Amino acid sequence: MEKIWIIGVGRFGFLAFERLSRAGEKRHFVLVDPVQDNLLRCEGPACTREKADGVVFLKERLRRDDAPDWIIPALPVHLAAEWLLLRLGPDQVRRISLSPEMDPLLPNPMRGPEGNIYVSHAEFKCPDDCAEPRDICTVTGEKRRRNMFDLLGDFAFQSFRSLNIRSRQLGPGIGGYRPENLFSLLEGVQTSGGPLMVSTACRCHGVITGMERL
Repeated sequence: MEKIWIIGVGRFGFLAFERLSRAGEKRHFVLVDPVQDNLLRCEGPACTREKADGVVFLKERLRRDDAPDWIIPALPVHLAAEWLLLRLGPDQVRRISLSPEMDPLLPNPMRGPEGNIYVSHAEFKCPDDCAEPRDICTVTGEKRRRNMFDLLGDFAFQSFRSLNIRSRQLGPGIGGYRPENLFSLLEGVQTSGGPLMVSTACRCHGVITGMERL
């Protein structure tokens, strides 16, 4: 049976649970959210509800030898980056600011309050059920631009090293990654020196967090 962790059960996490649980596949869901009311909306024998902070849950529960098949990040933080910062701790890595000189080099950048840069090929609000086709944009019908995960993985700026984790399409509007991708990201940080741009991206959208290995 496929095991899926949905980290964050607000609007998008709930949609992910609803759509994937209706798909008819043999799946078990672990739903993680600090708000009890969010969890109580999700019912069924194929789910386990965990009232917890999503980043802390991932740090305490994710193990190579007992990992889910997929992790769906659906909370308002950069889950992969926050997991790295918490797992490695302040003695090994710290968050750093990203220079505003990066912004003109990125597609439609927007700064978050935590210092992340959010990027998108879209200049409009995307539908929440986009199937992310390889060749065209479902809204404009135009040829898709370069995959964001490739763009950010190759992005070069001064002495920063770029490390990217790709979010893959699990269903309409639903993105997730394999746990082994997180562990590969962890190894990349551990073997790096100097400033890092750690990003998560699908074909169209992404988020970048600045870090420095100590």
